Amino acid sequence: MSLYRGMDRAALDAAYNNSAAVADSAGFIARWEEKSAALRHALPEHLDLRYGAAPRARLDFFTAGTKGAPTLLFIHGGYWQRNAKEMFSFIASGPLALGINVALLGYTLAPEARLDSIVDECRNGLAWLHGHLAQLGADPRRLFLSGWSAGGHLTAMLMDMPVVRGALAISGIYDLEPIRLNYLNEKLHLDEREDERNSPIRHLPDHAPPLIIAVGGDELPELYRQSESYFAAWQEEGLAGVFLPLPGCHHYTVLEELARPGGALGEALAGMVF
Repeated sequence: MSLYRGMDRAALDAAYNNSAAVADSAGFIARWEEKSAALRHALPEHLDLRYGAAPRARLDFFTAGTKGAPTLLFIHGGYWQRNAKEMFSFIASGPLALGINVALLGYTLAPEARLDSIVDECRNGLAWLHGHLAQLGADPRRLFLSGWSAGGHLTAMLMDMPVVRGALAISGIYDLEPIRLNYLNEKLHLDEREDERNSPIRHLPDHAPPLIIAVGGDELPELYRQSESYFAAWQEEGLAGVFLPLPGCHHYTVLEELARPGGALGEALAGMVF
């Protein structure tokens, strides 16, 4: 039986299973964790800053070492139900090399939190960071946002916040209908109304800062389509943005283009920030 775009449940599950689609996905995660631990050891001054009452409502801040530098807030992926900010510290290497501070946001995962609550928590974290940037030696007027996979979705959901000067959404999910219909909903428990409320493609802002929508050229077709469709809708709304497909990159290597000094996503970020 067709559930979505001609796919039955098995096909739809496979269409969003990035771990299964990339043969060495576990190896990527292990290497990211190793690199992240090393960076956290080298820059331990501002870890686990509490922005809310929940245990995961904390963020890490890595300074580029220049007073008044701009800041990138990064939101991690894991389909809103896996992973933690700590394993993504490695992405800071690229922006730090450009002179950009990096903050990493933690948030409560499903099923402990519904998606409505996760989005609200991220909003609170962004607002808290903006309010404390001067204290951290950064420029509050230059706060940028990024996220990967589920973090790309959360980035899009926060584009209406006035404190954001620009954003880089990487391999995001912008329409939650297929998520509600596949295996990922076993922990998310999305219903049609929550799906609708939290699908960025259905709630484009009237005004927004520039948005770079990046996706790997070798991603699962549904992931590529999500980014392409969201950019088309963003552009149709008259909002400033760029669609940035990265040929030869899959769901994991695309993120390394932000982490690697001189990577394609780092260069795109620098073009927006400076």
